[in-house]
Amino acid sequence: MILSEGYLKELADTALEQISAPAEWAVALEGSIAEGFGNPGSDIDFLLIAEGVADLPTMPSIFFIDGRRVEVRTRSTRQVARQMEAVAAVVGKGPRQVARVSEDLLNRCQRLLRSFPIRHPGGVGEIKDALPYGDFAALMRSWWAEHARQSIRHAIALSVLGEHAEAASWCQAGLLQAAKSWAAEHEETYLEPKWLSAQLERIGRSELADRYWRLETLAASGLTAQRYVVACVELAAALGISGCGWQPERLTVERVTGVTTWQTGERVHVVRARQDVFALGETAAAAWRSVVFGRALPTVCATASAGGVAEAGALIASFLRYGLLRLNWSGGGPVTPALPMAAPAGPVTPPPSSARPLLGVGGARVCDPRAVDLIPLPAQRFGAAAMSMIAANILVENSLEDFNGALACGQWRVAELTGRRALHSGLRGVLSAYGVNPLPPDAEVLGRLALLPPQTLPVREAAQRLDGLSITSSEQGEAVRAELDQFITLAREVMGEFPSSFQAASGWRATLDIGYEWLRLGAYLDSALPVDEARDLLTSGGAQPHLPEGATHD
Repeated sequence: MILSEGYLKELADTALEQISAPAEWAVALEGSIAEGFGNPGSDIDFLLIAEGVADLPTMPSIFFIDGRRVEVRTRSTRQVARQMEAVAAVVGKGPRQVARVSEDLLNRCQRLLRSFPIRHPGGVGEIKDALPYGDFAALMRSWWAEHARQSIRHAIALSVLGEHAEAASWCQAGLLQAAKSWAAEHEETYLEPKWLSAQLERIGRSELADRYWRLETLAASGLTAQRYVVACVELAAALGISGCGWQPERLTVERVTGVTTWQTGERVHVVRARQDVFALGETAAAAWRSVVFGRALPTVCATASAGGVAEAGALIASFLRYGLLRLNWSGGGPVTPALPMAAPAGPVTPPPSSARPLLGVGGARVCDPRAVDLIPLPAQRFGAAAMSMIAANILVENSLEDFNGALACGQWRVAELTGRRALHSGLRGVLSAYGVNPLPPDAEVLGRLALLPPQTLPVREAAQRLDGLSITSSEQGEAVRAELDQFITLAREVMGEFPSSFQAASGWRATLDIGYEWLRLGAYLDSALPVDEARDLLTSGGAQPHLPEGATHD
């Protein structure tokens, strides 16, 4: 230790006076100072172990004594015993099971096993005996080795995908994990990576340690990312990490549970865990459609490229990053990279798409052809908004049919009411295209356009001109028809073109097809259906319910 035992006891006594710790509690110094790695800026970490009390708080108390930061943690003997037993239970298990042990649990046990007793040393020693240090070191070797294996397999995959800089970063992390595994084999088990150099120095001069530092120096001095990855793979094997040689053909692309594909018009949507919806641009969609699950990653990339997808690897890497695909190492299970003592592993959720409006009749909007855009709505609301937009368009068509019929017959009041209904339906569709759901009542729908961005101002102005429309003559009716046509044109510049649902069988068939595509997705997401009839369209598989057998829709 870099501090004397007497000085440490003085610091402990001063800190314990401030928390009124009973004299019978055992006290141990743990952390980097106990390991002998610390420096004058290192914290002083004390652990108090209480006999026969309930579980104690995990959060430390922090004091500043004699210019030093002193942390005091408390544990009951019952808590410590549970931690030791949990770790002892996985000693000798397979690497994947070992790797699932939390780093926090391992860190707590490691710090205690390597602690220096300050008060009641017999009690501290008795607790340590529950988990022999040799067993713990073997466990840590396996734990770090599995993390290194996964990181390097992931790096190989990224290299195949052309993501060389990211591959190099993962290889650097994997190589550090491999070095930590090698150090644990020599009973250097301290988890914090920043003290790796001190651990390797304490082990003693080694050709492998020299190779590790040389490679780190080369990486910093400009070794190309591709060459660095290959060198890391070779050194990891020399450090004892098996199962991660340069064999990219062993990487296969696999389906992720809960990820489904839904196409509406030309737009491909990918739903993740019924919570997130990603909209793919046409190039991204081509890459997604080219993936055949179970095939080797290099083959998947080659197939996408042969299909005309430029830089297909970058798109497939995005699918992996967002958890829409997963990789498997043949004979070794799923590839699950993680960085202990860093951010948690798992799928990335990108910033929400900036495309506005969010929705169109033909699917969600995207920013560019290579987009893998996260829709900034929960999946259920996305489905509900889309179905409401389609229902609004059908109501617009129905209202226009009624409006035109009323004008032809001189039914001015009927024309007023149906014209107003067409206006309100169009406004509901525009709000839905921007993701507003649930919708406001019709009495407020015009005012709620203020929620939308400035580019919708022409729609708002056209709607305001129609608000309070009055028809008492044929001339007024024609003027309102012109205004209504202009409003619907502007609204459909937002929503997208929609078929003339009530003028011909082909238009109605196209309406049913569009509605059915959106209803299937909405039903999958358990979104609220806009009208009861929608359930019948789902049940019929997109067909009208009363056609005789063998009849056509036309």
